Amino acid sequence: MAVLGRSETATGVGMSHPVARSTKTMGTRWSAELELVGASGEPVDLWRTLSSHGVADLPPNAIDEETRSLTTTLALPRGRARTIRIGAGRPGYALVEAEHAGARDAAVLTEAARQMLRLDADLSPFYAAAREDPDLDWVSEGAGRMLRSPTVFEDVVKTICTTNCAWSATVRMVTALVSELGLEAPDGRRAFPTPQAMAEADEAFYKDVVRAGYRGPYLRSLARDVAGGRLDLEALNDPELPDEEVAERLLALPGCGPYATAHMMMLLGRYSRLILDSWTRPKYARLRGRKTSDKTIERRFRRYRDYAGLAFWLYLTRDWVENLRDDVPERESRT
Repeated sequence: MAVLGRSETATGVGMSHPVARSTKTMGTRWSAELELVGASGEPVDLWRTLSSHGVADLPPNAIDEETRSLTTTLALPRGRARTIRIGAGRPGYALVEAEHAGARDAAVLTEAARQMLRLDADLSPFYAAAREDPDLDWVSEGAGRMLRSPTVFEDVVKTICTTNCAWSATVRMVTALVSELGLEAPDGRRAFPTPQAMAEADEAFYKDVVRAGYRGPYLRSLARDVAGGRLDLEALNDPELPDEEVAERLLALPGCGPYATAHMMMLLGRYSRLILDSWTRPKYARLRGRKTSDKTIERRFRRYRDYAGLAFWLYLTRDWVENLRDDVPERESRT
């Protein structure tokens, strides 16, 4: 979150740091180790990363609580897909495993796993602040990385599918998109659909199969713009972009209101905004023992500045590891 013949060392695509010890077995099985440290050498808690938010468990992802691992299927070049499993390896390392993965796929799969785990992020400033807070000093042991999808497009689509509906409806919509439009891997699992695949689906598909309701035209329009090159969602990963510009671009997307924007900002590693909705407010009130205004909540986490939203989220979800999935938000989210 890798038993290895440690015959070669791989480096990530375009990355100078070592990311894995990689091996192939009988020409089809592949595995790699990722060291669980952040950009400044801070520790990374693999299980808290895998279970960091509810959207992380949507297809094509599947979280196994018994083995504390995540299985997902990734789209590859030339219309192919492969399934990987991310779990614990030797102490201090995650193990990434795949079947039917050739040498050319290894770097792509390794870098995708690294990106999903957000191992390039530096959370050391956040940990320094948290150590001064008795309610959050525990996070410095490696909590705080929000699992992200391989693409911003996937995270935006999934986020739109959480708005104004129960969690069961979100699961239904995303499951339909993956099962009907996703590329199939050799093991039968499917990847998240490409923008092209979603753009080519007709209106009836979104209405009758996905049952996306008012979101259907939004999803179709979004996919068409990305597939047609008119919209570059991946550019939102650019660390040089100021938060306000990223937020403005998100708010301009069809179906992406204030709630969806706050959620996406977190998944993009921009943590200043608090996600205040019909699940987070009651959960905070329950933890504090009384109802609290939004202004009071914001004031409580103001000390964290650029990490205020992350601090708030971790305060709410500390028990997700001890009592994992007992408190997954069945929320009516708002745009």
